[in-house]
Amino acid sequence: MPDTPQFISTMKPFIQRSWEKAGFEQGTPIQLKAIPLIAEGKDLIAESPTGTGKTLAYLLPLLEKIDPEKKSIQAVILASSRELVMQIAEEIRIWSEGSDISGAAFIGGANVKRQLEKLKKRPQIIAGTPGRIYELIAQKKIKMHEVKTMVLDEGDQLLVSEHIGTIHNIVKSTLKDRQVLMFSATLPAHTEKLAQELTNKPETIRIGRDENIQSKVDHIYFVSEKRDKISILEKIARLKDVKGLAFAGDIAEITVISEKFVYKGLELGVLHGDSSKMEREKSLKNLRSGKSTLLLATDVAARGLDIKGLTTVIHVDLPENTDQYVHRSGRTGRAGAGGTVISIVTEREERELKKITRELGISPSKKTFYRGEIIDAR
Repeated sequence: MPDTPQFISTMKPFIQRSWEKAGFEQGTPIQLKAIPLIAEGKDLIAESPTGTGKTLAYLLPLLEKIDPEKKSIQAVILASSRELVMQIAEEIRIWSEGSDISGAAFIGGANVKRQLEKLKKRPQIIAGTPGRIYELIAQKKIKMHEVKTMVLDEGDQLLVSEHIGTIHNIVKSTLKDRQVLMFSATLPAHTEKLAQELTNKPETIRIGRDENIQSKVDHIYFVSEKRDKISILEKIARLKDVKGLAFAGDIAEITVISEKFVYKGLELGVLHGDSSKMEREKSLKNLRSGKSTLLLATDVAARGLDIKGLTTVIHVDLPENTDQYVHRSGRTGRAGAGGTVISIVTEREERELKKITRELGISPSKKTFYRGEIIDAR
């Protein structure tokens, strides 16, 4: 295997085959730093920007450690959103191919009976939302006495007041010599402090944006009146080969935009806190298949979303700060691919946008539409 990273060449054959099949050449900085430490059994607190391969940084060493002979849960991955849990479950399926390891996902709002059926198949690695996992532990349906490793994915979303008590209870239900791993795109001081309390002598890794594979992402913006933002979004939706994720501030705004799109005969997927499981799945499926060119979402609903081949991220509402700009924008240009980040701002917001991007060392270029095409604004 050409250029196979050292950490892969020492792993089990099924992982090596999956790596080859995925066509990766090198590991990303977070993988190169985290995997050896996880393999040694150390607790870990890791910060690395969105789209830098964090899932595989913990998943590969987990799969390596699992004993396929033992039909009990050995690793638990917690994530805050249903989408992220389903995505992690899909990665488990892909990367455990050719082994006797099985995984399962447990999310709030899903049919409990069907989830209990999954437990009868005796998975060794499970992913889930904290509430549902804890509920199943309390009912003694999920047995934690053989869990060696706990992962908190997107830790800054998990270590918040609504989840922290549940997470403490889940972690406490495992063995004393457990390993706890926390990964996040941003690591505010209060999150790190809470993570320190859940871990034992953790190693801390911080990967800067400049350390990652440079992706070829263009940052551009349009200036318009607030009421005209929808028509710019509509023009973006009509561009050739667009597969975009647009961010709006709240559900009310999403509803207004979505109604206008329906009126214009344009297909638009929506994703927010009140979307049902079926609506969410349909919206994601339509975007992935190309039936719709845009998915309109709130920040909470889009956490951890990884949509292959996403060409464009659109800030319909200006991000509140640099972290939010990074989280949203990191959905495109993942692992070195190209992409475009578009902000639609009013004249007043233009100053704010420049302040945010200056802090990130980005200078977005001002654009306008001419005959349905994007051109430089004169």
